Amino acid sequence: MLDRTPTYLLHDDNPSSGQKRLSPAPDEVLLDAYSQAVTSVVDRIGPAVVRVEPQVSGRMAGMGSGVIISPDGLLLTNSHVMQGAREAKLTDPDGRPIHARVIGDDPDTDLALLRSDSDKLPFATLGDSKLLKRGQIAIAIGNPLGFESTVTAGVVSALGRSLRAKSGRLIDDVIQTDAALNPGNSGGPLVGTSGEVIGINTAVIMGAQGICFAVASNTASFVVTELIRHGRVRRASIGVAGQTVPLPRRVAYAAGLPVNSGVVIAAVEPNSPACQADLEPSDVILSLNGEPVGGIDDLVRLLNGDRIGRVVGLVVLKKGEMRTVSLTPIERKTLNRR
Repeated sequence: MLDRTPTYLLHDDNPSSGQKRLSPAPDEVLLDAYSQAVTSVVDRIGPAVVRVEPQVSGRMAGMGSGVIISPDGLLLTNSHVMQGAREAKLTDPDGRPIHARVIGDDPDTDLALLRSDSDKLPFATLGDSKLLKRGQIAIAIGNPLGFESTVTAGVVSALGRSLRAKSGRLIDDVIQTDAALNPGNSGGPLVGTSGEVIGINTAVIMGAQGICFAVASNTASFVVTELIRHGRVRRASIGVAGQTVPLPRRVAYAAGLPVNSGVVIAAVEPNSPACQADLEPSDVILSLNGEPVGGIDDLVRLLNGDRIGRVVGLVVLKKGEMRTVSLTPIERKTLNRR
């Protein structure tokens, strides 16, 4: 939504008097600035957005969107778009067909990574979603309901949401936006005015207006690295669900943290390492093995495959007091989709 606070321009009607009068700026000036911001992003990122048609035994098994993220043809889309398929037909904005194969599929974050047979393609860059603020412009590009290269714009409505993936797991650090999304937008990019991808569009709430979701770009960057390295995302788990929350400056200072945010625990799985360490909902995780946990994406990044079976130390804020607890992460189970 545009800021409707009146904007004024200075006019020097009588230079000799030294006085200037204020007059309202025309709406066209404000609207044109907004339009230029959106069109500039679309011109830069639009060529990297493709239609994705999963192929099973040579037949189309659905349709969604995707965004090319490297010049050698790496492409991100949703896991639920691919539906377990190992190949896909891509169509660029000029209508050119491109074949792609799946490198890895991570239903826990609803992301899939493909590589196209073509290189030197237009591509977009993944940005840093930790820098996002509520209210900033968000632009979605995709193919909703089969309408090619559709652009919608809105704002970042909320940060740090949790969304349940089709695997049954919660996707943490999800971006909520009011940029309109429809079936077919899935897998396309959510872009900021900097021209960087801030999220991968993943879901809408049917029957609701202006409530749409995207997987944060920092989560996407982590998943891409793991899928390239291992072909799957091997994760550790301590058995909590949480979301990013701001910290009082005095708490961050006392904990020696360079960030003013942490992760509040929303739920603890029974018999999990967190449960055995007596962690509870409302506890706030501040650091893991001395590394600050400024948000969910930090916790996901730090709980990588190397942590499985190794004791880690967590600094938590529990009932107003900082405590250090030790626990041993286990491997996070991934449901077999086939």
